[in-house]
Amino acid sequence: MYFIDISEGNVKVRAKRILFFFISVPVLFAPSCKSNPGRGAGASAPGSKYSVGQSPPGWINSPYSKYNKEKYVAVTGSGKNSEEAKKSALANLVKYFGQTIQADQKISTTYSEVVKRGAAANWTESTVLEENISTYATNTLIGADVPEIWSDGRNVCYAVAVMDKAKTEKIYTDLIRANQAMIGNLININQKEKNTIEGFSRYRFAAVTADINITFANVLKVIGSPVPSGIKSSDEYWLEAANIAKFIPVRVAVEKKTDIDRAGSIQNAFSRALSELGFITTSDNALYTLEVTLSLTEANYPNRQSEFIRTEVDAKFARYEVSANLTDANTKMGLLPIYSINGEAVQSTLQEAENRAVIAAERKINEQFRDWLSEQLAQRLSKR
Repeated sequence: MYFIDISEGNVKVRAKRILFFFISVPVLFAPSCKSNPGRGAGASAPGSKYSVGQSPPGWINSPYSKYNKEKYVAVTGSGKNSEEAKKSALANLVKYFGQTIQADQKISTTYSEVVKRGAAANWTESTVLEENISTYATNTLIGADVPEIWSDGRNVCYAVAVMDKAKTEKIYTDLIRANQAMIGNLININQKEKNTIEGFSRYRFAAVTADINITFANVLKVIGSPVPSGIKSSDEYWLEAANIAKFIPVRVAVEKKTDIDRAGSIQNAFSRALSELGFITTSDNALYTLEVTLSLTEANYPNRQSEFIRTEVDAKFARYEVSANLTDANTKMGLLPIYSINGEAVQSTLQEAENRAVIAAERKINEQFRDWLSEQLAQRLSKR
């Protein structure tokens, strides 16, 4: 089995991508189709039959001439080298299954991160999740294989991507059942436990898992396999998480390490994000506190003066740093990773630059923090 390794961006600003889950194996960098497949870099990749010849095999134009349609889903792809051919075949396999197996990028990321960290293992007795979902990529499905690659020996390669229906049915059925067990354990809490960040996080991740189960079920439908009973929409879990948030007060406290009187706009930006997720923001008697630090410092860049200010007045640079730590008001312990941003602004005076810096920080918080907090809370699963 193969996958395409895609580097991830900054955790706070994730690229918009539709993601699929699959079994992780080493990336196999195949050579040009002109290479000799028998030796060195041109050798056949493990698990994939590599051949070269003048007469193309029948599976190139008709994959089901070799792979029984009753037992397999099979599609082909081509490229200038074997790696491109594999990617093309796997991408065509995804197209065969269609949009119904695609999960929203944020949902996919949240689910994958929890499983990869091993947190999901605390909520299900099954090991099938960690065994089958250790990473993700854009062009493959769990259980996909590329058994054959053929080259004309010059400038074109062909590959066939195959999914064994019986194996696929077992994998996805086991995944769905493991997820169902996890959902049941996550929401099995009393009312006092429910109206906490812990309860909110449980229901958020239950909703994420329910969304993933729908995509898994759709894979089974495409290959004509029965879908396990009891699959539910995520709507009730998302709704209950929103209801829980209404009973959770959060205080936003800003420590201002600057003389500039603009800390209120930073506090309002964080309060807005919390309110959009349904939380109550309050000035006292809160179960949780969002401890925010705002720092502004003058930065000196002598070689960059004329780049920004084309006047006789020297440019002034102000650098901002903002951090936010969600803590339990009783234990003072942080509940999530610390959110932090920084940047700079330039104007003709330091005061104007500082004002601009705060505006830039506020804008970034408005753009990022709600989604970041939502994702972090959905991923926050403690042990049972």
